[in-house]
Amino acid sequence: MKQNAQTTEALTLDVLDKYPSVDTEHIDLMLRSEYQDFHKKIVVLDDDPTGIQTVHDVYVYTDWEESAINQAFTSKEDMFFLLTNSRSFFREQTIRVHTQIARRIGKTAVENGQGFFLISRGDSTLRGHYPLETEVLKDTLETDCHIPTDGEIICPFFKEGGRYTINNIHYVKEGGFLIPAGNTEFSKDKTFGYTSSDLTEYVEEKSEGRFRKEDCITISLEELRSLELDNITDKLMSASGFAKIIVNAIDYIDIKIFCICLIRALRQGKNFIARSAAALPKVLGQITDVPLLSKKDLIAGKEDKGGIVIIGSHVQKTTDQLNALLESEKDLTFLEFNVNSYFQDGGLNAEVQRILDQAEALIRSNKTVIIYTSRRLLVPDTADKDEILMASVHISDALTSIIRFLTVKPRFIIAKGGITSSDVGTKGLQVKKALVMGQIKKGIPVWLTGEESKFPNTPYIIFPGNVGEVNTLRDIVEEIC
Repeated sequence: MKQNAQTTEALTLDVLDKYPSVDTEHIDLMLRSEYQDFHKKIVVLDDDPTGIQTVHDVYVYTDWEESAINQAFTSKEDMFFLLTNSRSFFREQTIRVHTQIARRIGKTAVENGQGFFLISRGDSTLRGHYPLETEVLKDTLETDCHIPTDGEIICPFFKEGGRYTINNIHYVKEGGFLIPAGNTEFSKDKTFGYTSSDLTEYVEEKSEGRFRKEDCITISLEELRSLELDNITDKLMSASGFAKIIVNAIDYIDIKIFCICLIRALRQGKNFIARSAAALPKVLGQITDVPLLSKKDLIAGKEDKGGIVIIGSHVQKTTDQLNALLESEKDLTFLEFNVNSYFQDGGLNAEVQRILDQAEALIRSNKTVIIYTSRRLLVPDTADKDEILMASVHISDALTSIIRFLTVKPRFIIAKGGITSSDVGTKGLQVKKALVMGQIKKGIPVWLTGEESKFPNTPYIIFPGNVGEVNTLRDIVEEIC
């Protein structure tokens, strides 16, 4: 689909200050009032572990067995996360897993007489199995559980990561500019690429024309900042046939205003599924702002051992952050994991053993070790996107196995990259349920691993590949090592 001229223009950051301000205290009071009669459980399906970037004191479950879902539904918490890690799945696995989850959520909700609101938390730069995931959820809930869905809310705004939606165009902050998402490296993703920055066009592109851009319902910044609550609510009430509802937002106040209208529509019987980044769950889950976590919060009283950092992401931002970390004057040891050993018979296993032997000795001697993948995967030109994804999965599994085979408990663990951090958490650390402690930097969450995990009560820092400034990784490592 060809983009119009508007979608190709970068904006300066001052555009964020050109919209009228709103009385925040008044909106907060209105939102609290709406919540008094709102008793739906917020269920967030997270396609990698970074969806908890904005929350604290919330539990994340790493499997979707009926027992886990029932435990989550009957807990006192208003919101919980199910980590699917589906961004690393093939299409068939994505369909199977989301069908299972939808059936179990619907069944559990009916058995417990508990209403729910379902959020498919995806990447704020529009990558992932979209619209496949939300369509499978919707179809399964309707067919198997007789739970209808009127529309899909699309809200990729994520302030902490510099993601804004203005006039339906989604932007990524790069330096002093807002770049249309379709003009960034993220849109060139070999597995989940796209061309459209305008979210109405993105919907048409990704649905292959089944949903047309002109049929999208859009909620503008002008409507939100003018507090046109009745008009916005009416738009939500008009949704049917899984209509796509585009939410513009440049600040959390926009999400709060939208949620007032959303709750009103839900109370009147409408049902929606949301495809969003991390901001919407924070507001719907009534998560308050808290200070960033410090070294004292994370490792006070921990055994005197070194930490371990695993860097798997290959986006340019991660590479720049790795280069900054390499310049640190702290006593760190760097080990490069050769990703191209994948193409050698038995190469990955040998590479894992080489790295593991060195890492174990370093951690025991109270040294922090940085293990990073070589930056270029030499994929044959003839490889298709499934072959590329398969190579990435095998390499990630090998990298993760370093944590799985590790015999010494590190003082802390950092994983860089969405798939990497998911695999480290679920396959390496074998976490089933973790408490989200909060964030160490904006958009960078921390788990406290559960008692059932390989290394219980260990701070596990989940660092998304596309978040932070050039020195953010270096700052975190230097602070806590």
